[in-house]
Amino acid sequence: MLQGTREMLNKRHQARSSTLPSRARCRGVRVMAAVHDVSKTEAAPRRVVVTGMGLVSPLGHEHDEFYNNLLAGRSGISLIEGWNTQDYTTRFAGEIKKVDCTGYVTKKFEKRIDATIKYILVAGKKALGDAGLPWDGPELKELDRLRCGTLVGTALGGMTSFATACAALEESGFKKMNPFCIPFSINNMGGAMLAMDIGFMGPNYSISTACATGNYAILNAADHIRRGDADLILAGAADAAIIPAGIGGFIACKALSKRNDDPAAASRPWDTERDGFVMGEGAGVLVLEEYEHAKARGARIYAEFLGGAFTCDAHHMTEPQPEGKGVILCLERALHNSGVTAADVNYVNAHATSTQAGDMAEYRAINKVFGHSELRMNSTKSMIGHLLGGAGAVEAVATIKAIQTGWVHPTINLHSPEPGVDPVRVVAGTKQQHAVKVALSNSFGFGGHNSAILFRGPPSA
Repeated sequence: MLQGTREMLNKRHQARSSTLPSRARCRGVRVMAAVHDVSKTEAAPRRVVVTGMGLVSPLGHEHDEFYNNLLAGRSGISLIEGWNTQDYTTRFAGEIKKVDCTGYVTKKFEKRIDATIKYILVAGKKALGDAGLPWDGPELKELDRLRCGTLVGTALGGMTSFATACAALEESGFKKMNPFCIPFSINNMGGAMLAMDIGFMGPNYSISTACATGNYAILNAADHIRRGDADLILAGAADAAIIPAGIGGFIACKALSKRNDDPAAASRPWDTERDGFVMGEGAGVLVLEEYEHAKARGARIYAEFLGGAFTCDAHHMTEPQPEGKGVILCLERALHNSGVTAADVNYVNAHATSTQAGDMAEYRAINKVFGHSELRMNSTKSMIGHLLGGAGAVEAVATIKAIQTGWVHPTINLHSPEPGVDPVRVVAGTKQQHAVKVALSNSFGFGGHNSAILFRGPPSA
C-alpha cells in the first residue's frame, strides 16, 4: 500500500511540473543553482581580535601593573580586613582593599551597588578606554552601538546584596529590605548596567558556570562576532565573595587553605604541601572585535582569539574526573575548533587552584595532550588566589600579556613539587623568557564544567 501511495504522489508531482510554464521551470532551476552556489562559496567565519583589556584584581587595576607584579612573583594574598575573622579557620584571601571608581561609577551608585557590579563597571570601562574607545568620549559615539554587545558573567552574583537583604529580613522583616536587593543580587545586572552606561544594544546576557564562567563568556562572545551578530563585544566575568557567607561557605566545603600564619605562601599549586585553594575577588573584561572592524578604526590589536571548547565531566559536584577524560576531551576539541595542533601550543595558563585532586588531574591531562618539550605552564592563582567566576577572565589578561611581552610569569610557592611535576615546565619560582606562539587558558568549575580558550599574536594580514 505504501509503495502504491508513493507512485501516485510521484505521478501527481510530474503532472504538475509538466504543466508549469517553461519560464517558471527555468526560474526554479536557476534558484536551486543559486542556492547550491552560495553553499559552495559560503564565507569563512569572521576573525576575532582583542583590542582592549580591563581588570580589577588583588595585584593591581591596570593590566601592565598587574602583569609586572606577576612577573616579579609578588603575592596579592593577605589577611582579610573587611570584617572580624577571628572565629574563622581561614582568615586570608586575595582581597581587594580599595578600588578607585572615579570616572567609572557615579557617586549615587558607588555606595549602593554590589561589589561584583562595581568591579564589572570599572573593568569594562577600563577595557573600552584601553581599546581607544573611552566610555564617555566621542570615539564610542561613532560606533554602531546596535552592533555592540556586553557578555559578562559571574559565578555567585551579588552575594553582599543578597546576604544583607537576608539579614534585614531576619532582624526586622521584609519592610526593611533594600528595594535594590534583588536587582543588585541577580547575575545579569553587572553587564546590564554596563550596557546602559555605554549604550550597547547588541547581545547582552550573563553566563554562570561556576569557576569556568570567564572562559564561557569569552568564547560565546567571540562566536557572536564570528556569526555576524555583532562587531564588538565586551566579554568577561567577575566575583566578589570575600564576605562572611562566602568564606564560611567554602570553609564548610573543606576547600580552603588554613595557612593563616603565612597567607602569601598559602596558594601552592602542584606542591606536596598544598592544603586547599585561596579565595580571591575581582573582574576581567576583554574588548573582542571583528578583525576588519578593528583595522578600519585603526585599533591596536593585542592578540587574535582562535577559539576554544567546553565539555562536562558528568562525574561529581566538586571533584574532577580522576582520569581527566573531560579535560582531555575539552583540550582536544579546543585545538580542533581553533585550527591549530598540539605542537603549535607552547604555553598554558593552567587552572591549577592548589587543591589535592585538581592540580595533578589537570597536569596529567595537559601532558597527555601537549607532550612536547617546548611547553610551559603556570598558575596565576599562586599569586592572586582563585577569583571564582572571574578567574578565567583575569587569567585571559595574563595569557595575552605573556604573548605580548614574551615573558611567562612564575608559579610561586612551589618548593616541593609532586612526583612527576617538572619545575621548569611549570615555571617554578622565577619568570621565564618565552616566545609564545599559541597560548591556551584553562578554567574548570564545580559541576564538572571544563573550558579552554586559545590566543596567538596579532594577525600579520
